Amino acid sequence: MLARNLLCLFSTALIIMKIISANLNGIRSAAKKNFFEWMHKQQADVVCVQELKAQHADMSPDFLAPAGYHGHFHYAEKKGYSGTGVYSREKPVSVTTGFGNAEFDAEGRYVQVDFAKLSVISLYCPSGSSSDERQQAKFRFMDAFMPHLLSLRKSGREVVICGDWNIAHKEIDLKNWKSNQKNSGFLPEERQWMSDVLDKADWRDVYRLLHPETTGEAYTWWSNRGQAWANNVGWRIDYHIATPGIAATSKSASVYKDERFSDHSPLIIEYDWPA
Repeated sequence: MLARNLLCLFSTALIIMKIISANLNGIRSAAKKNFFEWMHKQQADVVCVQELKAQHADMSPDFLAPAGYHGHFHYAEKKGYSGTGVYSREKPVSVTTGFGNAEFDAEGRYVQVDFAKLSVISLYCPSGSSSDERQQAKFRFMDAFMPHLLSLRKSGREVVICGDWNIAHKEIDLKNWKSNQKNSGFLPEERQWMSDVLDKADWRDVYRLLHPETTGEAYTWWSNRGQAWANNVGWRIDYHIATPGIAATSKSASVYKDERFSDHSPLIIEYDWPA
């Protein structure tokens, strides 16, 4: 049975808790491609979504609170841009939008929901692929977000950060790594930052804990150019980055590719968690 009460985390019995991360590349577009029908079939406990490309006025009641779920969102000030959200079966104890940085909080990149002993975060890191100006913004985000990651680790809470990090960490994480070494998303500085997140800040890449050597099946994003999807020329840029305690309880991880809701595919991870 799936987890139905994230607030009751004190017994030693274990339950399966399913958490999904999905970049929608527009919530309205994804809805037309049956994302919400698929989501309901998954019966996940928490679903983190990114790149809403919508403001509150654009959100239908079904987007705001799909049947059986509580929804919480961080909208970008710029219309049709960015945005993050979290759907959860249990009502959170508290909700935080933004991580305290004015530049990036204006872009709607962070929603945190807190339960009794667990926090789940939907994160959408900037992309730098469109221009050098956006790449510099991405570097500023990395500099600003690292202290927040360190603060979360020191909080003593178990945390799962789901989202589009817009960085392929290692050569195994993208098809054409040799030709992308000077491109945003696989720059040495970005890859080193991800290493620092895992090593110096002491977080865990949950998918890689379970599948340390998987290549093509791990990809979560494909360019719309050429035949990237058809030829599986992909990148692994969507992650569950978690604190060591909950990461150690992970039991299965997969990327759903049977249907396409956007240029990303949902990342699904199940955890054995105290009931």
